[in-house]
Amino acid sequence: MLITTANDLPGYEITETLGEVFGLTVRSRNVGSQFGAGLKSIMGGELKGMTKALTDSREQVIARMVDEAQAKGADAVVAMRFDTSEMGNTWTEICAYGTAVKARKA
Repeated sequence: MLITTANDLPGYEITETLGEVFGLTVRSRNVGSQFGAGLKSIMGGELKGMTKALTDSREQVIARMVDEAQAKGADAVVAMRFDTSEMGNTWTEICAYGTAVKARKA
């Protein structure tokens, strides 16, 4: 599955637009890791546990988006974006979305 943040695929012709696809997850924050992250933020430096959690979440939502695109018969997803939002004080929504298309080599 080709995935791009661009609106086109150089070297390919988009032959059909199949519609929006997305992958979504909602994550709960661990109170212990929040406390550790709070201490680390005072001292400075990367919050490695938070970075790993975000990386894992992004990989998961991309996989879900790809599954939805494949179910529609897509060869690619164009204009892919990530979106995150806070839901209350402890939940974070992570979403990958884009437009599923059929494409062929030009």
